[in-house]
Amino acid sequence: MEISVIVAGATGRMGQEVVRMIEQNDHLHLVGAVSRSNVGKDIGDIVGLGKLGILCTASVIQTLETVQADVLIDFTTPEHVKVHAEQAILAGVRPVIGTSGLSEKDIESLSHLARLYKIGVIFAPNFAIGAVLMMQFAAKAALYMPHVEIIESHHDQKLDAPSGTAVKTAEMIARNRSEIKQGHPDEQELIDGARGAMMSGFRIHSVRLPGMVAHQEVIFGDQGQTLTIRHDSIHRESFMPGVKLAVEKVMELDYFVYGLENVLDF
Repeated sequence: MEISVIVAGATGRMGQEVVRMIEQNDHLHLVGAVSRSNVGKDIGDIVGLGKLGILCTASVIQTLETVQADVLIDFTTPEHVKVHAEQAILAGVRPVIGTSGLSEKDIESLSHLARLYKIGVIFAPNFAIGAVLMMQFAAKAALYMPHVEIIESHHDQKLDAPSGTAVKTAEMIARNRSEIKQGHPDEQELIDGARGAMMSGFRIHSVRLPGMVAHQEVIFGDQGQTLTIRHDSIHRESFMPGVKLAVEKVMELDYFVYGLENVLDF
């Protein structure tokens, strides 16, 4: 199936990888690139592929109005992603969302809009297949080891904390365990935030440092033992097989999907 794609956030680090991935697959065709900081420049020159004849535009809505597309891939910022997805759905274009920061209310709103217009949407907090497996394994482990904490680490330019992957992992774990009080009942934080954020009765810790890409470990503790489930993305190309899969799968959908695991065969 031939699929025409717009990339929003095309000159960001993830967006550039997406453009390269599209150009490596004959059935995918780049028809639009959105980058407010590079308007009028050829996206091919920016990503090192030579001229592709696709000039960067200033906004998603402008691009939707000027090209015919099947899919919008969004790797922008939390404050813009919901509006971009709404604009795509209303234009009959299927969003594939990799930008984290969507709230539960945002997800409900986009899910309703997708059902109303019968448009497929995939929102994946993490497109790395290994990360999806990590979340699945963590959810299974929570059935037997309910004492757990999550440590996620990303590059220092990431805008949201905790990461969408950590939030999704916590939601999956929470479905498989009763909420319990972990740690000493009289525990006190001598410095605010020392124990991390609380979600569903357990802690999430966020690390932001240069040199990192995307990393997460889920640590379970029980009598005389610990279990650590860890995933590391050491290069952004690790996300591209999942992005490609989502672009192909979203063409078959007419509803909203939250999490790449829901289009994989587990």
